[in-house]
Amino acid sequence: MAEILHYLGLPINMSVDGPAIDEVIVLTHWLMLVLFVGWGSFFIISLVKFRSSKSANADHDGVKSHISDVLEVAVAVIEIVLLVGFAMPIWASRISDVPEANSGAVHARIIAQQFAWNFHYPGDDGIFGQTSPNLVDEMENPIGLNRSSEGAADDIVTLNQLHIPVNTRIRLDLTSKDVIHSFSLPELRVKQDAIPGMKIPVHFEATMTSEEFLAEMVGTPREGKGLEIACAQLCGLGHYRMRGFLTVHDDEGYQAWLEEEKLYLEENSDDDDWGDDDW
Repeated sequence: MAEILHYLGLPINMSVDGPAIDEVIVLTHWLMLVLFVGWGSFFIISLVKFRSSKSANADHDGVKSHISDVLEVAVAVIEIVLLVGFAMPIWASRISDVPEANSGAVHARIIAQQFAWNFHYPGDDGIFGQTSPNLVDEMENPIGLNRSSEGAADDIVTLNQLHIPVNTRIRLDLTSKDVIHSFSLPELRVKQDAIPGMKIPVHFEATMTSEEFLAEMVGTPREGKGLEIACAQLCGLGHYRMRGFLTVHDDEGYQAWLEEEKLYLEENSDDDDWGDDDW
């Protein structure tokens, strides 16, 4: 499986859900290869058999057997098996098994915009502070967070930097401030559109830290390059530069990052002048 995925150009998998997704990808490509060879061979045979240089008395009635009908039914059955037996269960798990906020999963929000990713963590209290479009300041307060609202004092907001712990369920709620974007983490087999006016949850679990990933990439073209967050939807002239960075910590590293962010909030709390407008 890993060798096939390498030739398909897929990046290394570091997600709990990755093997099932990769299996569907591999099976689909095998089916496409069989169809490509089969239809390509039929096309070449037809060109040779019915070429104009043959005798005018050549048989042009075409195929008289029902083999083609059997083959068409077989292809349809295989496609149904792929859809019902593999793809639909994965899709169902993606929309039905979303971890709840109080289930122990790390919960964060993503607010996409041209051309950046804003990440909003609720802090120790687990409560997301209120946000308002009236408070949006692209330089100081890009998500319009009301620091005086309930639960907002300890909220963490980062730009293009997503930090998560390893071996922990992650829930991210996606939305957008302007146009449709697409949040993509190729190594975690995650891709979901961020749509204005909608809150769309995605969930996953990383199986290796960023340090372990970098160690795996030694000797490959990805050596020394960390995990990136891509926008997989053309979203404007600056689409090419809309990328963020993912850091997967071990438990100690993640807690150290949280403590660092808390310290930053404490040091800058006196300077915050974000308003208290409500929706």
